[in-house]
Amino acid sequence: MIHASAIVHPDAKIADNVEVGPFSVIDQYVEIGEGTIVGPHVVINGHTTIGKNNHFYQFSSVGEANQDKKYKGEPTKTIIGDNNIVRESCTIHRGTTQDKQVTQIGSDNLLMAYTHIAHDCVIGDHIIIANSSNIAGHVRIDDWAILGGFSGIHQFCHIGAHAFLGIRSHVTQDILPFTLFAEGAPRSINVEGIKRRGFSAEDISLLRKAYRIIFRQGLTIADAVSAVKELSDDCEVLNTVADFMLSSSRGIAR
Repeated sequence: MIHASAIVHPDAKIADNVEVGPFSVIDQYVEIGEGTIVGPHVVINGHTTIGKNNHFYQFSSVGEANQDKKYKGEPTKTIIGDNNIVRESCTIHRGTTQDKQVTQIGSDNLLMAYTHIAHDCVIGDHIIIANSSNIAGHVRIDDWAILGGFSGIHQFCHIGAHAFLGIRSHVTQDILPFTLFAEGAPRSINVEGIKRRGFSAEDISLLRKAYRIIFRQGLTIADAVSAVKELSDDCEVLNTVADFMLSSSRGIAR
């Protein structure tokens, strides 16, 4: 299962049925779970832990030293879950001691070709990041978000669950959950996405009302949160939106 031209450190922990393609390099402190495919010309190094049934396509670089000038070679980590697809020439960098010392990617994600995930990012589950997108350090992306190709996310930004970012999105503030963001501004709620994921007609109707309150009435964040909460006391999607606004550190993109 390991090609003769691949270089695998003898201390690396590789499950028996992992495939490693020609000319790939796997370093000393790497752990790779069952069923994972490492294609040709892939480099995996650093203190990197990878789960089951992932597929890394050619020329991917995983767990490499980050590009933060404060980084001095500390043994920080990269942790990747299960069932991820990492396409050609993606780069995923390890964390820094200035944050939680780990870059973390969940499960069931698709990182399309030339995606860059910088140090200390936290990427959830079921996320799609399209070609040539660049995710700066300390970014958090919640479950089921979709980023269009060539998107650029500023460091420390937070992208909420079920958000959809159009092609060439330039993000410098937090993106609310369930929001469709395109051409530099929020446009509506992500109706198609949340329909596909089984949200009820009532939830969608309440999200439409919340969107108008947050983005169309010129309210402060505090007043917008109060108004959204008044729509329903026990609606989970509205509570998700309100909690996200209250926890935002960079401000909400409006």
